[in-house]
Amino acid sequence: MKNVLVLGAGLSASSLLRYLLQHAEENDWFLHVVDQSLSLVQDKLGNSSFAKAYDFNALDSDIRREHIKTADLVISMLPARFHIDVAKDCVDLGVHLLTPSYISPEMKELDAAAKEKGILIMNEMGVDPGIDHMSAMKIIHEIEEKGGELTSFKSFCGGLIAPENDNNPLNYKFTWNPRNVVLAGQGGASCFIQNGEYKYIPYHRLFTRTEVMSVDGYGDFEGYANRDSLKYRSIYGLDDIPTIYRGTLRRPGYCEFWNALIQLGLTDDSYKMTNIKEMSPRKFLNAFLPYDKEKRVEEKLTLLLQNPILYKKFEWLDFFNDDIRFEKPEASPAEMLQEILVRKLTLDPDDKDMLVMHHEFEYTLGEKAYKVTSQMVNIGEDKTYTSMSNTVGLPLAICAKMILNDEIQERGVQMPIVPDIYMPILEELDELGISFVEKEVEIKH
Repeated sequence: MKNVLVLGAGLSASSLLRYLLQHAEENDWFLHVVDQSLSLVQDKLGNSSFAKAYDFNALDSDIRREHIKTADLVISMLPARFHIDVAKDCVDLGVHLLTPSYISPEMKELDAAAKEKGILIMNEMGVDPGIDHMSAMKIIHEIEEKGGELTSFKSFCGGLIAPENDNNPLNYKFTWNPRNVVLAGQGGASCFIQNGEYKYIPYHRLFTRTEVMSVDGYGDFEGYANRDSLKYRSIYGLDDIPTIYRGTLRRPGYCEFWNALIQLGLTDDSYKMTNIKEMSPRKFLNAFLPYDKEKRVEEKLTLLLQNPILYKKFEWLDFFNDDIRFEKPEASPAEMLQEILVRKLTLDPDDKDMLVMHHEFEYTLGEKAYKVTSQMVNIGEDKTYTSMSNTVGLPLAICAKMILNDEIQERGVQMPIVPDIYMPILEELDELGISFVEKEVEIKH
């Protein structure tokens, strides 16, 4: 019997655990699942005789190492910053590791030691990063194999609300960590290359520079740039490509509203505000508007926005409410904004989320030019098995099966960009309803 240690049983682990439990008996696996909430783990494992729940602190090195020591594979669903400590233990103890997170510089430094120990540390095996890499590399390799030369690659992904539950003026609800949404794009300029020219978008302009695209059956979306698209040239073997751009998807109108929040200063996380206990959403908003003893908050915002549609969104979010009070004794503007947004943009009990991915490739072959689009839309099952949980957890689970069955020969710190890894995973994801629709057209000049 092979032992699998899963660290963390939060929302994104739901689909991972379900898959592993469904295949545990036939593959002779036993799961050891750790979380600070024992009841959470027990709920997800049910009465399975192929799993055991634990509630120790996964950040406790001594206890963690005792469990890693007896594992054949560790799957870390902890916050990304904690993966490196788990990885060091896995290298030291000679145990394979699987994570859904980006490869950090510290993780990359473990490559030689992991190879020496004969173990695989597979990262970026979720949705973004993960499915985005695999689905993109499939088409990139197909184009290269027939002699095509890639001239442009654009990739967008977004976690959104399913159309049947899209019932608010922002056309958005939180399907992932709200804090990450509020702070999106901060910390430096977004950079990419377009027609051979390097482009940089500073944070205060990020949500004004968007691209619009359509997805068959689901209408229009707009995308804003992710932080660093340039590093993917070397990752994807596209060092000389003239255009490469990666972005996040939202519904039209969202970015214009978010830009208004930025311009007001409501997304700033660099300082703490005072007198929060006395503040309401109305007083919070007014703190960022000019003083005027004659004009009401509504009038001042109307003059500033000069846009009745944007005004209605502020109104719907209860920014003019003077009865609500904030919970924290001190908070940054971003933290206060998050509290306001969470009140209105949290998934309702019967809501389903939606994950949308859109790739665009342009290439030349001989004297002709072509454009390929690859689109994936996935709707969640319910509040437990969300689309986000399925698209993060299922690639991890399938990859775990391949590692446990010795189907992956790579060692060291890796990501899923080679056919032997991504093809079996994409094929099984397709069977599980996470499918891409690909179209190719000739570009007429």
